[in-house]
Amino acid sequence: MRVIRYIKGTEKQLAAVGQDNQVVDLPYADFMSLVAAAQSNNKTAFDIIKQISLKTAGKPIDSLTLTTPIDAPEVWASGVTYKKSKEARNYEATQGKLDRETFYDKVYDAERPEIFFKSTAARTVGPNDPVYLRSDSNWQIPEPELGLVIDRHGNVLGYTIGNDMSCRDIEGENPLYLPQAKVWKSSCSIGPAILLKEAVEDPYELQIKCRIFRENELVFEGSAFVNQLKRTLNELVQYLIRDNSIFDGTVLLTGTCVVPPNEFTLQDQDHIEIEIPGIGVLSNPVKQSETAVQVN
Repeated sequence: MRVIRYIKGTEKQLAAVGQDNQVVDLPYADFMSLVAAAQSNNKTAFDIIKQISLKTAGKPIDSLTLTTPIDAPEVWASGVTYKKSKEARNYEATQGKLDRETFYDKVYDAERPEIFFKSTAARTVGPNDPVYLRSDSNWQIPEPELGLVIDRHGNVLGYTIGNDMSCRDIEGENPLYLPQAKVWKSSCSIGPAILLKEAVEDPYELQIKCRIFRENELVFEGSAFVNQLKRTLNELVQYLIRDNSIFDGTVLLTGTCVVPPNEFTLQDQDHIEIEIPGIGVLSNPVKQSETAVQVN
């Protein structure tokens, strides 16, 4: 069972999607309101949606304009959680020489994972919205990731798709530049749905696929399974909430294992598709940001 939001008039309508891709409107303002209503009745969101969807006729999801499934107050992300990610970061840090151990090797093997701030609701875009290229970077890629939707206590409520847009050249130049390599206008997208936790038997069996199109031609395709993670999902959540105030509806991205070739960089007018079967396809066009104003 999935939860989406779509544009209905001037509002964002919360709705449920069944296995037949039929959409049923839900009488709640947002996802966390649904969760709160369920908890107040000692039920899960899955229980409530199942009752509603059995009584109401649906409409096809393809007829709707989707938006972010949740206004996540904060999006956090995990880094170097897959071996492929570690190898890519080492390539950046050594300018392709791979001639020494780096701090990425150390964090990959360390007890403490890398957790960093990625986005806010106002900075996060949804399905079919453009993601932007940073104007002062020449080496940029999408990072397709499984996102965990959690409450303030760190309980996982569901799963979504995230695109952690990244500047490989800026991050490789200096690790202290990580915020600039990760955070800029429309550099994070999530969606198209939240797959409820109760509908997932084993999240480690989820597959992440990424496709990049240029002038309608496929220029990159890759996939990986969440079970390739070096760490557990619970481990990442526990480090995020440790001595930290987390808000209901926070999204934690869990790292990427799908990385385009080192010679690849995104271009203006490219199109990114990230798919996790069971959740859907997060599709975003790519746009070039305007040149930043020079400050003397």
